[in-house]
Amino acid sequence: MAAAAGRSSRAVAPLLSVTWWLLYAARQVHGDENQGAVFLREFTLIRRESLNEDFLSDLLTHNHKLDDPSSRTARSEEDRDTLWDAWGSWSECSRTCGGGASYSLRRCLGSKSCEGRNIRYRTCSNVDCPPEAGDFRTQQCSAHNDVKYQGQFYEWLPVFNDPDNPCSLKCQAKGTSLVVELAPKVLDGTRCYTESLDMCISGLCQIVGCDHQLGSTVKEDNCGVCNGDGSTCRLVRGQHKSQLLATKPDDPVVAIPYGSRHVRLVLKGPGHLYLETKTLQGVKGESSLSSPGSFLVENSSVDFQKFPDKEILRMPGPLTADFTVKVLAAGAADSSVQFIFYQPIIHRWRETDFFPCSASCGGGYQLTSAECYDLRSSRVVADQYCHYYPENIKPKPKLQECNQDPCPARWESTPWTACSSSCGGGIQSRTVSCVEEDIQGLVSSVEEWKCMYTPKMPIVQPCNIFDCPKWLAQEWSPCTVTCGQGLRYRVVLCIDHRGMHTGGCSPKTKPHIKEECIVPTPCYKPKEKLPVEAKLPWYKQAQELEEGSIVSEEPTFIPEPWSACSVTCGVGIQVRLVKCQVLLSFSQSVADLPIDECEGSKPVSERACYGGPCNGDTGEYSPEETDLFYGGAQEFDELYDWEYEGFTECSESCGGGVQEAVVTCLNKQTREFVDEDLCVSSRRPPQLLKACNLDPCPPRWEMGKWSSCSLTCGVGLQTRDVFCSHLLSRETNETVILANELCHKPKPTMVKACNRFDCPPSWYPSEWQQCSRTCGGGIKKREVLCKQRMADGSFLELPDTFCSTRRPTSEQACKNEDCAPEWLLSDWTQCSVSCGEGTQTRNAICRQMLNTGLSSIINSSLCPPLPFSSLVRPCALATCARYQRPTQKQPPLIMAQKKVFIQTRKQKKLHFIVGGYAYLLPKTSIILRCPVRRFRKPMITWEKDGKRLISSVHVTIAPYGYMKIHRLKPSDTGTYTCTAGPAQEHFVIKLIGGHNKRIATLSAGMKEEEAPKKPQSLNDALHTQEKRQNGILFNGSKTEKRGLLSDSSSRYDDVVARLLEYRGWPRNNADSGESQDSSERNISSDEDQGQEYNLPFTMVASQDRLDDILGNLSQQPEELKDGSSKQLIAQLAHEIFKSHLEHQESFFKAHGTRVSSASVEFPFSKQVSEFASSLRASSAEAHLPTSAELINGQHRPPKKPAILKKISAAQQLSASEVVTHLGHTVVLASGTLSVLLHCEAVGNPKPIISWVKNGEAVNFSDRILLQPDDSLQILEPVEADVGFYTCNATNALGSDSVSIAVTLAGKPLIKTSRATLINKDSLTITVDIGGTVKTIPGVNVTVSCQVAGVPEAELTWFKNKVKLAPHHHLHDGSLLIANVSFSDQGLYSCRAANIRGEITENTQLQVLDPPQLPHRLEDMAATLSLAGPGVPSVMTSPSGTRKVLSPGSSVLIGCPVDGQPAPNITWLHDGQPFSIPHHVLAAGQILQILNITNDYQGEISCMAQNEAGLLIQKTSLVIQDYWWSVDKMSPCSASCGNKGLQHHQLRCLLGGTQVNVSHCLEKPKPNLQPIACNRRDCPARWMVTSWSHCTQSCGGGIQNRRVTCQKLTATGNSVPMSNDACAQVAKRPVDTQSCNRQLCVEWATSAWGQCNGPCVGSRLSVQHRQVFCQTRDGISVSADQCGSLPRPLSIQNCWTDACSVHWRVSLWTLCTATCGNYGFQSRRVECVRVHTNKPVQEHLCSWRPRPANWQRCNITPCENIECRDTTRYCEKVKQLKLCQLTQFKSRCCGTCGKA
Repeated sequence: MAAAAGRSSRAVAPLLSVTWWLLYAARQVHGDENQGAVFLREFTLIRRESLNEDFLSDLLTHNHKLDDPSSRTARSEEDRDTLWDAWGSWSECSRTCGGGASYSLRRCLGSKSCEGRNIRYRTCSNVDCPPEAGDFRTQQCSAHNDVKYQGQFYEWLPVFNDPDNPCSLKCQAKGTSLVVELAPKVLDGTRCYTESLDMCISGLCQIVGCDHQLGSTVKEDNCGVCNGDGSTCRLVRGQHKSQLLATKPDDPVVAIPYGSRHVRLVLKGPGHLYLETKTLQGVKGESSLSSPGSFLVENSSVDFQKFPDKEILRMPGPLTADFTVKVLAAGAADSSVQFIFYQPIIHRWRETDFFPCSASCGGGYQLTSAECYDLRSSRVVADQYCHYYPENIKPKPKLQECNQDPCPARWESTPWTACSSSCGGGIQSRTVSCVEEDIQGLVSSVEEWKCMYTPKMPIVQPCNIFDCPKWLAQEWSPCTVTCGQGLRYRVVLCIDHRGMHTGGCSPKTKPHIKEECIVPTPCYKPKEKLPVEAKLPWYKQAQELEEGSIVSEEPTFIPEPWSACSVTCGVGIQVRLVKCQVLLSFSQSVADLPIDECEGSKPVSERACYGGPCNGDTGEYSPEETDLFYGGAQEFDELYDWEYEGFTECSESCGGGVQEAVVTCLNKQTREFVDEDLCVSSRRPPQLLKACNLDPCPPRWEMGKWSSCSLTCGVGLQTRDVFCSHLLSRETNETVILANELCHKPKPTMVKACNRFDCPPSWYPSEWQQCSRTCGGGIKKREVLCKQRMADGSFLELPDTFCSTRRPTSEQACKNEDCAPEWLLSDWTQCSVSCGEGTQTRNAICRQMLNTGLSSIINSSLCPPLPFSSLVRPCALATCARYQRPTQKQPPLIMAQKKVFIQTRKQKKLHFIVGGYAYLLPKTSIILRCPVRRFRKPMITWEKDGKRLISSVHVTIAPYGYMKIHRLKPSDTGTYTCTAGPAQEHFVIKLIGGHNKRIATLSAGMKEEEAPKKPQSLNDALHTQEKRQNGILFNGSKTEKRGLLSDSSSRYDDVVARLLEYRGWPRNNADSGESQDSSERNISSDEDQGQEYNLPFTMVASQDRLDDILGNLSQQPEELKDGSSKQLIAQLAHEIFKSHLEHQESFFKAHGTRVSSASVEFPFSKQVSEFASSLRASSAEAHLPTSAELINGQHRPPKKPAILKKISAAQQLSASEVVTHLGHTVVLASGTLSVLLHCEAVGNPKPIISWVKNGEAVNFSDRILLQPDDSLQILEPVEADVGFYTCNATNALGSDSVSIAVTLAGKPLIKTSRATLINKDSLTITVDIGGTVKTIPGVNVTVSCQVAGVPEAELTWFKNKVKLAPHHHLHDGSLLIANVSFSDQGLYSCRAANIRGEITENTQLQVLDPPQLPHRLEDMAATLSLAGPGVPSVMTSPSGTRKVLSPGSSVLIGCPVDGQPAPNITWLHDGQPFSIPHHVLAAGQILQILNITNDYQGEISCMAQNEAGLLIQKTSLVIQDYWWSVDKMSPCSASCGNKGLQHHQLRCLLGGTQVNVSHCLEKPKPNLQPIACNRRDCPARWMVTSWSHCTQSCGGGIQNRRVTCQKLTATGNSVPMSNDACAQVAKRPVDTQSCNRQLCVEWATSAWGQCNGPCVGSRLSVQHRQVFCQTRDGISVSADQCGSLPRPLSIQNCWTDACSVHWRVSLWTLCTATCGNYGFQSRRVECVRVHTNKPVQEHLCSWRPRPANWQRCNITPCENIECRDTTRYCEKVKQLKLCQLTQFKSRCCGTCGKA
């Protein structure tokens, strides 16, 4: 009371203060019209609900007329409908850092209350507080330090993580255990828990995600990234075994870099962990970890635990320094360290900004790049740093369009024309037009005024303004004589404007090179008429051009000597070099000139030669031929000559084609065709063409190209376009498409077959059938067959084994919608009567089928209305037997059953008929029927303990003669009465157990805590009328208190209690070793109900039998009653069980199983023996069969083990000892000193018992003991003993196992298994969580999550840390993953949570895919081609391939395979591992063999293996060398004469296959001689000589040749024959023909025009003239006919004063700035005449570049201005050398300045 008063008094002052503040705020509102509303700060220390509602309402609505609408946000449509005002502005944040809360209010505008909340919240100030700020909850507690509590001051410290109310301000007085709630709620923004972002708002804990948003469930990933995918870090795990030496006291284990998270190290052994640190600033530190606990190392939190045999180090991170973990020596033994942590990826790719646009307008593009960024140093590093992490994927460059605005019009010019003169000044022109370019890049001409903002480009300019070449004469030489008249010479050169010797000077103006000279000295010899020629060195200068082989001062062709003949025998060729040279007299040297400088015809540079007869065969040539070859070249040339031999076929059948004359080399004498090398190539006649087939073409079919084949095998189709067209003009290639009827020829085919060969076998799935359901999941099927498409297009169906690839799925789930809710009806019940007319009923539940195939029970209101007739229907049986109607009406008859029912195990629902007694377990639903005759069932009434019953939620009274009680509870015990007119029947219901007292032998399904006390004797029980007796609960009704029904309703209580306490229930017959302590084995085995005999779920006894027992006992003497009661109870138990066995036997017979009750043992003879003497008199009727009698002497059959599960739960024998059987949970208390776990098993042979804890064998010690009866005892249990203990029973026939959980009363416990399960064949597997499951696809995987804990824990399943929907769970908390596929792979987690804590266990699911051939072999083929371009390759296959290779070559062998996980590939040679040299590429999929030898011959196979299976593929290598093979003879080289030869044709073979002959070039060819053939006289033939020269060069001439008839003999001689002999063979060739019939044409020119063209230089312009082609008669013809003649110039330079202009510039203006980058200056630039300085149009000066009219100036850094980079891609700018561009230079000042 005092504390409450204190709190009340402390709340008054703040309330008053806030009241004054509110009043002041209201006064402010009243005085300020701009203030629209008053909002209360939520984080004041006042509970908002404590404020008076009227006061707040008045305050908020005060002066509402002054509300400014602009102060509130616009009301939404929803607000208008709900009468809410718009939300107000957000309040100030409750905190300035560390995460606070802000709120917004709205008011209700209507007179009625509005639905929804008037306040909303959001987070704010989500920045970390400085370290000195302290904890927010600590600040709130310390605020009460100056307020007395119960008359005393305390220093308050916060109490964190209160599980009951984390948002109340609970503080603890420092130094004491006093904990007080100083405030009902903390300030808004206070963290609910220390390790969570959840915050308290208005006293409630609100969820806050890592994104600091209310209600968000976003979490940080392992890398510390909010809502990340874990890609910014990598998991590092490993183990280090430390080997410490005397010279090396410490051993580095692992270096953990800056920023790592979730670090955990476990050291096992005598060593000691030791830390070294290094910060980013280079500061080093050490930490010896001398004592356990939590502390900071370099501002990183470290948790160190030390145990006798290990040390554990945890660092949650992120680490603020680089840590190096070492192990210090502390003993002789080695230590091992296991470590795991998440390492940040410090080098990551970062995308740069877009580079400048490629175009300033009209649409350009710009690219990004990727750079490697160091997150620690915040700088760009080399790319190889990012390549170190395989997780890093370099982003591809992005391309985007830019500057899409259309460009303004611009001037566009055509290329300059050719210069009008090659020298001396010419002009060239171009066309300039104004154009616009649209956004698609289309350029079009526009009006010129659109381009006037820029000057128009010049359209003419001068060119070749240099001087033309001129003749330059050297000094004259001295006179060639010393007296009298002689000669002198000089050198005359053609010199260009650069002073270089060149050509191009006119020969007409060349100065003469020699003249006469007279020496005044008189001569004393006779006077000569001719000048005396000088001797050398002037001898060569005196030679004239007539002597072409001597170098002179004129350019002359000088041939060099002929080369040797190209052959040593037979006919060959000789070549020589011909140069154009000139003698330079002044230097006495020879200079080489261009060929075109020498005039006249160039001497030949190639001629035929003869080296004599070959192979000593002189008879092959006639004397005439010998003389011909040795006589000179002229005769040789005349022997072989070119001749036209007809024309080729016309190139076109119509529309005009051409024919080409066929030129052949002929022997003039023999008229035989010879090799073209024998004819002089320079004399080959020109190509001769003639027109042909000039008639227009008729319509014809045109065909397109064939398409690619539709199939790669098994006969595909190719198509092409075929249309009728008409060629209008072959020159323009113009055609017209016509109707098909106009083409008269048959239309070509448009389709043809292709790839006509058999396909390999493959899978052919049919179309999916309709789904088995229209909604709510279902499956759809299709037929998948292995077929082979044959070459004729048919299909051959094959067995499935012929298809090597993976079979496509033939069944899959449908993806349809959820079904509409529907009623699910049960089966009809039996008819309510046995004869006559009755009713049948059934139940209905509302169900919805989901699209996953699962069903969900939903609210019945969602299903359509169900008529009553759907649940009830009449039924009619055989007419009831009619008795002779009595004289009076018979009364109603209730068909009661006088039985006693005793429930031993939990059951959901039981059916009874009135008239008996039922001893039932709580929470069991019962249906009690009242079968009646001669009475209407709707008129039946029910009573309980004399009170009329009506239907309720708990009790249902049906109008069909029955009632139902839902889940019995203690208040339901009592006597129920069915009344049908005058007839009545009762039914007594008792509950087993009461006041937390239960019978010790109850079912295992019941919670038992204390066994009841036994009564002294059965006789005492008969005379005791207590309300609660031996765990049987009475209802304590008034009727019982009055004693009206107490006698009848409780008469069987003591018998039932004795029956439940009875320990001798029968069990399976066992050997002597199993018979001990049989009274303990009241058990049932759920594992093998087909062979185990279980207690019935409900025991049934007749009331008459129980009445007999009670009557017998009442007649016994008092001293024998106790023993008699035991015997009678045992006999009753035997009868009940025997009846149960008979019922079971009939059941098993119906199922084909034989069961004999004789195999059951009743081990209660021992209990009866002590009373044998007193019962002998009645032994005839009370005889009990012994075990031997029941067994009937038979041996027990073999049987697999079965562990017996007790009905009873754990017995706490004392406060410190717990004894239990399997199948239960043991909860350890603080005072528990011993736990005994019983494990009993039966089987034949006797099973062997073993114990396992959490999947690992139990390590027995002096504290954990295995008892002689195979029980497990744990002495002084500790927390480490918590877990699931499993008892395994094993014999030769099988095994059985049952688990028991030992847990603390707190955090839940999950049964785990750390094993790895690999499944390759089973279709259904079940595993405990905690291990790894590797399975093939299509399997149903059940992951069991068995949980123990007090209180009961709630299960939640996750996949990859994402919560799974509840429909994935099974009823017992297990997770079913049906039809596993690759998408189901991942980490599955089971989280069990209760109010004491939570625990999570994980199972990794991996889907295995056995090795198999990939679907695309093209990928492997591409990999082989990339691995070795041009290298032979072969792929292995399951059926085998073959490859033939030559020694010394190389080969690549591919092994195409897919699988999950990636298969491990092993290469074998003839079944053994490779031992000869080889290389493995592409992760083992390619075998490379270099320099092949015979050792490699044989079978090479690749074995691909993973956990799912094995695949072996093979190929055979055959090593064979290349060799020459002699093929058939070639055709004879001549049909007659003496030169016919046949040669052996050679082929290059490898393994019998022909290959390119280049492979055999190094192999010696067989020595084969040609064979003579066709050596016979040739028939007479015409021989012709070459045509003579044409008599005219043009206009038509005549040429002749000589025609003779000759015959070539077999000896090679040519014999003249008469013309008649040749005329019989062929027509005589003509000997005269016309030639050079083309017109005689020449170029003609007009006079030069005026010199008024565009200026191309100073005083230099151009002038034009016309050039045309005409005949010698002056008739103009086409210029093409003069194309072979040199064309005269049509344009040349000329001099004119009109072009005497130049650019004139003024002085620069002052600079606009003294420093920086923006100063500029300008000047005036104009085109003026040279003499008058008058301005003229600027295009006259365009032949010279226009000077600039503005420039930047004073581009120097201003003082105190820092030159620095303003963008982060400056390094790229520097690498790309873009610093010269202004836009880059300004933004990258620092980087470009260094460059």
